[in-house]
Amino acid sequence: MSLPMKKQQAFTLIEMMAVVAIIAILAAISVPSYLFKITREQIEAGISLADLVKKPVAASWLATQNFPTDNAAAGLPASDKIVNNYVSAISLENGAIHISFGNRATGPLKGKVLSLRPAVVDDAAIVPVTWVCAGAEAPDKMSIKGVDKTTVKLEHLPAACRIQNKK
Repeated sequence: MSLPMKKQQAFTLIEMMAVVAIIAILAAISVPSYLFKITREQIEAGISLADLVKKPVAASWLATQNFPTDNAAAGLPASDKIVNNYVSAISLENGAIHISFGNRATGPLKGKVLSLRPAVVDDAAIVPVTWVCAGAEAPDKMSIKGVDKTTVKLEHLPAACRIQNKK
């Protein structure tokens, strides 16, 4: 008496190729958004490090209505001494803070600069300094001081740093 043959159950080559293709498509879609997220996090880390420089700049404006010309005038270390994992230097130039990305920064940031410029009410020194990122506009009734040297691409900047068109 012969035993009945069992039907083998397995995936075919075509089914396996379809699964691999779907996984590859999903990976291709998610990788760019993940890289943007990493780049923005590195920019935020640079902006956080710049807080060290913001305090003496704001204090100078409050006391003298002038901004320090450079790191030494603000009582700060040399620009190449203010660093972290993603920032290779932070320099001060007439009140404007220039964050230079390097060290372990991702490709789109390496060698790029992001500027934070002070915005003030010229005839009311008691009003706190507001910091304007890259090419963004000054708040109403405030004027921006310093030069914007931002070279980071617009699509990598946080929303607060993007240029806003007046309507």
